[in-house]
Amino acid sequence: MPCYEIDGLRPVIHPSAYVHPDAVLIGDVIIGPRCYVAPLASLRGDFGRIVLEEGSNIQDTCVMHGFPGTDTVIEVDGHVGHGAVLHGCRVGRNALIGMNAVIMDKASIGESTIVAACAFVKAGLEIPARKLVAGMPAKIVRDLSEQEIAWKIDGTRCYQDLTVRSLASLRPCEPLTEIEAGRTRFEFPGVIPLTDVKKGN
Repeated sequence: MPCYEIDGLRPVIHPSAYVHPDAVLIGDVIIGPRCYVAPLASLRGDFGRIVLEEGSNIQDTCVMHGFPGTDTVIEVDGHVGHGAVLHGCRVGRNALIGMNAVIMDKASIGESTIVAACAFVKAGLEIPARKLVAGMPAKIVRDLSEQEIAWKIDGTRCYQDLTVRSLASLRPCEPLTEIEAGRTRFEFPGVIPLTDVKKGN
């Protein structure tokens, strides 16, 4: 993977974490146990420190960066959706950052909070635990239900499983030229969008 040392500081990756070969890690980046870093994520620890705590994940095309002297942190079981930008902020334990959301400097996202897709969390904003946050600029919409928090936990568990699957079997290959007979599909019973979970009630 593109992993770069700068000014004598090099990234640290726990052996049980999976970092895709097309992610980029620079300098003061610390990846904890059982983390997943997706393709094209950019974790630039060339000014401030970047930390992924145990079991957290950061998905495709996400960016983590911060000013000098700051830590940009995803706490234990934090979950960051595709295309999000985290700059000098803290994502709390078991929180979820939606796709293409932006979390600015010194913002703090509380434990088990969900930040909606495309939300803009302004600098310095402190969001309490177990809230739904949405909008540009982001505002607290309401408390989360137990069902919503359980759905988030299940989703993060899927990414923790993906870490194990990727370490065990993800490798470069040559593509087939046509679909083989009896081609199988991945089966994940019960893994469905939150809107479908709510329809089931």
